[in-house]
Amino acid sequence: MRIAIVSDIHGNMEAFQAVVVDIGASKIDAIISLGDNIGYGPESEEVAKLIREYNIPSVMGNHELGLVDRIYLENFNPIARTSLLKTGSQLSNASIDYNCTLKPFLVMYGMRFVHGFPPDSVITYQFMVSEEGILKAFQQFDEKISFTGHSHYLELIDFDGKNVTRRTLNREIVDLDRQHRHIINIGSVGQPRDGDKHAKYAIMDTDAYTIEIKFVKYDIMKTVVKILKAGFPKSNARRLM
Repeated sequence: MRIAIVSDIHGNMEAFQAVVVDIGASKIDAIISLGDNIGYGPESEEVAKLIREYNIPSVMGNHELGLVDRIYLENFNPIARTSLLKTGSQLSNASIDYNCTLKPFLVMYGMRFVHGFPPDSVITYQFMVSEEGILKAFQQFDEKISFTGHSHYLELIDFDGKNVTRRTLNREIVDLDRQHRHIINIGSVGQPRDGDKHAKYAIMDTDAYTIEIKFVKYDIMKTVVKILKAGFPKSNARRLM
């Protein structure tokens, strides 16, 4: 089975549509989203609607949580808070209601899917977790593989039962060790922060036991113009360039 995993679309419809086209050409059996479908970008409503139309299972991201929990929203930095409040004003009642139904994690196809860090954190950044924290996390969930997003950085964590190793992922296909356990951060579709501006997503092949990291080109300037025209903070546009 080939499963496409997307994360952190952040209202970037141009990037998401390019990824959807790439997924369509990649013989995919299922798609799962790790949340933050909304926020920062100019077309959160369009992205949220497409997620529902395609019946893509999604976990809750911290931006969805910020809409649901206004107390948590106060933890956002001023630019992120301003962006999310504007996003909320643009979302339909159907999209808002949908965000309220999202869960902090999903277990599907024998794997765990979470926005921040397993077992169920919506808000923990993977790059901030120590080796001790990683070892503790592996004790708290049973699945061999957990996929994460949130940090917008690609990373593979490998656990052989004793030792943890970490490495940055790139545009590549990685053979996973079936005897090991893994936490895999798949980067961001709509707002990469790793120095490469392509939209990124991953394909898990459960038969070959590989993870493929896909880099997809899209019209960045078209999204930039939309961000500025919609009145979002200019820094949201600069991050894409």
